[in-house]
Amino acid sequence: MPPIQDHPLRYALANELHARPFPVSQAPCTVVFLAIKKPDQAAGRDRGVDRAHLLDLLDRHGAPHPQPDATHYAGQIGRHWLKWEQHTEFVTYTAFSDGVSEREFNPTDFEVFPADWLEQAPGQRVTSAMVRVLDRPDKAQVKRYLADWFVPESLAVSQVLDDAAIAAGDFRIDPAGHMRFAVFVSKTTGKRRVGRIVQRLCEVETYKAMSMLGFARVKSLNERLGEMDVRLTQLMVEMTEGEAPADEMLPQLLSISTQLETMAARSSFRFGATGAYEAIVNQRIQSLREERFEGRQSFADFMMRRYEPAMRTVKSTETRLQMLSDRAIRAGELLRTRVDVERSAQNQALLESMDRRADLALRLQHTVEGLSVVAISYYAVSLAAYLLYPLTATGLSKGMITALVTLPVVGLVWLMVRRIRKRIE
Repeated sequence: MPPIQDHPLRYALANELHARPFPVSQAPCTVVFLAIKKPDQAAGRDRGVDRAHLLDLLDRHGAPHPQPDATHYAGQIGRHWLKWEQHTEFVTYTAFSDGVSEREFNPTDFEVFPADWLEQAPGQRVTSAMVRVLDRPDKAQVKRYLADWFVPESLAVSQVLDDAAIAAGDFRIDPAGHMRFAVFVSKTTGKRRVGRIVQRLCEVETYKAMSMLGFARVKSLNERLGEMDVRLTQLMVEMTEGEAPADEMLPQLLSISTQLETMAARSSFRFGATGAYEAIVNQRIQSLREERFEGRQSFADFMMRRYEPAMRTVKSTETRLQMLSDRAIRAGELLRTRVDVERSAQNQALLESMDRRADLALRLQHTVEGLSVVAISYYAVSLAAYLLYPLTATGLSKGMITALVTLPVVGLVWLMVRRIRKRIE
């Protein structure tokens, strides 16, 4: 028997599950992270521009290029190990280097991405972060680090992955323009687990920033939605009380409905993306398997207090927009029904008026027919009389001849007119 044929996508789909392995890292090390997004139409951008920007960075270090259609890359550039990933709306760069600077979160560590290269980026920075990975000291020293490096009010810290490490961050932008995270690794923690912790922290920050774009969108929508809500309510009150003609209110309702549908269409992708990014943020935090450190706020606690209210605002605005759109559609349908009923009544009255006019026209027609018979008979009698005037030689007078032909001529004219009318009908 010939071997069974494989589906043409079998190997590609299977390899996709292994295409983005976790990075390998060990303490002490420094990680710098950068996410770039095109301002508009990011999902439909030219992916070749992202690749060209990556190749520019690789060429500066003489590093090999990825495959032409690759959406991810990992390789050595100088003393750094670079990981590049291309996503639906953004691209990320993560650079790992052994050791840490004497100065905590030293801005010079970010110089792995040259300034002129950053200026040529095909988009804008969504977020950037610096992760300082150290061997885990005693609790007292960890507390001193946390107090020196982060803002206590917003600090989130917890033991992660069954006490494999302590992860901390305050989700604030430091003077150099980066987020700060610290990871204190236990001695028994392997390199791959350290890499997973770092990557999950970077993903939490990236998808948090991307989902907050939806919050920024709804803040710009809320004022317009409030105006639309007031206008729609006023129109519905006027429609209920009958204060304005329906045919005047219908264009206004259709205008509001069109504007709401346009707003929904323009925001649908961002609402959907925000929901997806929020789910990823929560999933990544759950995968850290947090345990509270010294009674401090965990990452889940931080998200519940600071992040989830913003996401609920996005969801409520999406629901409000849909409800307003549905209200406008229902009101428009009711108003159209009212307009149709009013027009039907007008049409009925018009038909009745036309029927009365037709009846009057018929009567007038009959009257005209009678007058026409008289007029035609008058001229016909005159012609017939002139034709018979020679008979006066027999002793008949002109008056007698005219009187004798009048009735026959009138009868013939009347018959002729009726025959013509029947033929037309």
